[in-house]
Amino acid sequence: MTIRVIIVDDQAMVRAGFAALLSAQADIDVVGEAADGRQGVLVSRTVHPDVVLMDVRMPELDGLSAARELLDPPPGVVHRPKVLMLTTFDIDDYVYEALRAGASGFLLKDAPPADLIAAVRVVSSGEALLAPSVTRRLIADFVRQRPAPRKDPALRLNGLTPRETEVLELIARGLSNQEIAAHLVLAEQTVKTHIGRVLGKLDLRDRAQAVIFAYEAGLVRPGDSA
Repeated sequence: MTIRVIIVDDQAMVRAGFAALLSAQADIDVVGEAADGRQGVLVSRTVHPDVVLMDVRMPELDGLSAARELLDPPPGVVHRPKVLMLTTFDIDDYVYEALRAGASGFLLKDAPPADLIAAVRVVSSGEALLAPSVTRRLIADFVRQRPAPRKDPALRLNGLTPRETEVLELIARGLSNQEIAAHLVLAEQTVKTHIGRVLGKLDLRDRAQAVIFAYEAGLVRPGDSA
């Protein structure tokens, strides 16, 4: 199945470069572009992409606000694309807030071309782009600096089984499904089942929100390692 992508960035050369790179892939189709967040929201609701590449800093409507509009649409708007944030810096308040809003991850603009292609495929498949250590560090840094306003997240852990809690903790520590399976001596499919139940019980969108939730609930703390 072809992955439909739109690119939202205020720099025309960036949009053109990303479009050329992604369009050259047999499984990716660039179906639209926008120069600011407001236009990006309109284009997304018109062409219904699978993935939106969203720059963080733009005029009219910044990437964070645009991501919130796409991921928490008004009544009557059904389509919710996956959002992959693009940033020039790996320390950016907007990136953390975008992850909390439901974005599926972020990518540095100067990342190698292969990383951009892989990121689109990963996000499209429903996974969060959390493998790079810089992402885990970013989340940990901002949770440490500014405790999130989420209401009583620790209480919501009570709805999880001990195994599900253990899986959530390992997700937050940055382990992949394969690594969690090895750590707990489980089949990888069983791990996927546990993750699905964790997301469902906690009403979380994906692994990105699961990581943030685990920090906010105090299940893991910045600096912890698996």
